[in-house]
Amino acid sequence: MSTPSPLRPHARLRPADVARVGAAGLRARPLRVFLSAVGIAIGIAAMLAVVGISASSRADLDRTLDRLGTNLLTVSPGTTLYGTDARLPQESVRMIDRIAPVRSVSEVGRIEAHAYRNDHVPSGSTGSIEVLATRADLLRTLGGRVTTGSWLNAATARHPAVVLGAKAARRLGVHTPGVRIWLGGEWFGVAGILDPVPLAKELDTAALVGWPAAQRHLGFDGHPTFVYVRSAEPSVEAVRSVLAATANPEAPNEVRVSRPSDALAARRATDRTLGALLLGLGAVALLVGGIGVANTMVISVLERRPEIGLRRALGASRGQIRLQFLAESLLLSALGGLGGVLLGIGVTAGYAATQSWPAVVPPWATAGGLASTLLIGAAAGLYPAIQASRLSPTEALAAP
Repeated sequence: MSTPSPLRPHARLRPADVARVGAAGLRARPLRVFLSAVGIAIGIAAMLAVVGISASSRADLDRTLDRLGTNLLTVSPGTTLYGTDARLPQESVRMIDRIAPVRSVSEVGRIEAHAYRNDHVPSGSTGSIEVLATRADLLRTLGGRVTTGSWLNAATARHPAVVLGAKAARRLGVHTPGVRIWLGGEWFGVAGILDPVPLAKELDTAALVGWPAAQRHLGFDGHPTFVYVRSAEPSVEAVRSVLAATANPEAPNEVRVSRPSDALAARRATDRTLGALLLGLGAVALLVGGIGVANTMVISVLERRPEIGLRRALGASRGQIRLQFLAESLLLSALGGLGGVLLGIGVTAGYAATQSWPAVVPPWATAGGLASTLLIGAAAGLYPAIQASRLSPTEALAAP
């Protein structure tokens, strides 16, 4: 009597076959697949855009700090013991310049005067523009630049010439040099307009005149309001510790010393914190997209029970059915993840361009976004895949 032949094992599905079968299942329901992929894409794009915009902002701050330096210190008068406004001595700059690590020092002084576009403007319409006396070496110390025109030199600093800060020029309606403005009861010719100065915001809303001209034409008393100090980078903290006593030896408690770059560093830390918050919102959006994928796959199992029963009857194993639905879920998530990465990069590049920032999208964010979509897809498709594989051929074929 002949022995029965062993059962033929199920044919193995090659990876290409799994991908083809999974893609066929997605093509059969294009609208539902599209909506589920959009949910994933929005979550990935949100996370990638948050990371990219934060990284671009930090790159711009780093570029600004590299250009302006972190070794700038600002000295200004504080208050006296009686609560009144203190004043820095006229010799403050000369005394500070004697500190060995100091590389450059300059000063500006507030003048009791106002600047107007012409002599017909009401005296109360000052536009919050300060008038400051300045030294010719101010821009070199601050690392500032002139947008148009020229900076004060040894000649123009002695005559009624003025350089306007970026915001002051806009408020006065001055766009080119060569025009005259009414300043302190006299006509001053505009020599130039400054770029914004990130480490000295007070200059953006100021009209700057030469130190000698301020004393001659505007009654300036010669006391500085802000002293800007550049020191050797390794000695910044050491210089900072002696600045108050050097600027005003008789009353160092009446001197305020600050480091403007600290404000930019604080802003960078704030951006990082805000980025973490928005990243959490992106994760929530990604979770919602994952739920959409799970919903699509569960409904797909319910709708395709006859197909599952037919495949089981034709010899497909539980593992092959499970692999088919898991592949569909992974392909759906990968489709949404790829679209989300492209959208996130586009949003980052577009926003960075509007802000004149360098567009930066960290590679780890891109890789992490794609990896998270595959993880979400695997998690969302696992349960429907298991449910599909547990259907017996008779049960599935009997379904309406």
